[in-house]
Amino acid sequence: MSVIFDTFIAPPCHDSIEILYQDEHLVLINKPAGLLSLSGKNPQNLDSVHHRLVQTFPGCTLVHRLDFGTSGLMVIARNKAINAALCHQFSQRTVTKVYSALLCGHLDDDEGVIDAAIAKDPALFPLMSVCSIHGKPARSRYRVVERFYHRLEERMLPLTRVELTPETGRTHQLRIHCQQLGHPILGCDLYGGRLLPGTEGTPRLMLHAGELHFVHPVSEEEIKAIHPCPF
Repeated sequence: MSVIFDTFIAPPCHDSIEILYQDEHLVLINKPAGLLSLSGKNPQNLDSVHHRLVQTFPGCTLVHRLDFGTSGLMVIARNKAINAALCHQFSQRTVTKVYSALLCGHLDDDEGVIDAAIAKDPALFPLMSVCSIHGKPARSRYRVVERFYHRLEERMLPLTRVELTPETGRTHQLRIHCQQLGHPILGCDLYGGRLLPGTEGTPRLMLHAGELHFVHPVSEEEIKAIHPCPF
């Protein structure tokens, strides 16, 4: 059996969690970039969305996660019954998640679909890999919002702003799928977004969960949460 060691130590996150909505059943938040969703096993990785929120909302649980470097919308359950109901929506893929991202380079097509199975590989940890044999099905849609150039020191860096809609929820899915397009997400240290000349100083992963659509488990009201992209 392979033993996986996670040596990552999260730097301190001084940004606060923004509470966008709360009731007796759930909490809707905007997670800052650079904050873990769940505390790690290493005591130096104690700070996280869950660690902070449980101080204010005892018994709350995470229904889903965002990567450490990703900012944006998360829904938090305030009890086990709500957690189960929301998890069911996620597992049935009735929840819509829409992300904003800046990709390195200019995409040729204005929209498209990436269909590439994703697998865990202990030898590559913490990286995931594309594997049609051992991977789980993963599918994402993309739509170009704008193509532009960003001045970085003495050069102009071509970037594409896209809207990404994952149809499945695999670990690192959007980061890997953008890499598969040949246009990694700017600031992505795991899948090539910081290996391009001139991008080493990018302060964060340019990925933001800007829309979250789901049904309130109690009121059955359709919630369409939107939070503007910070970059």
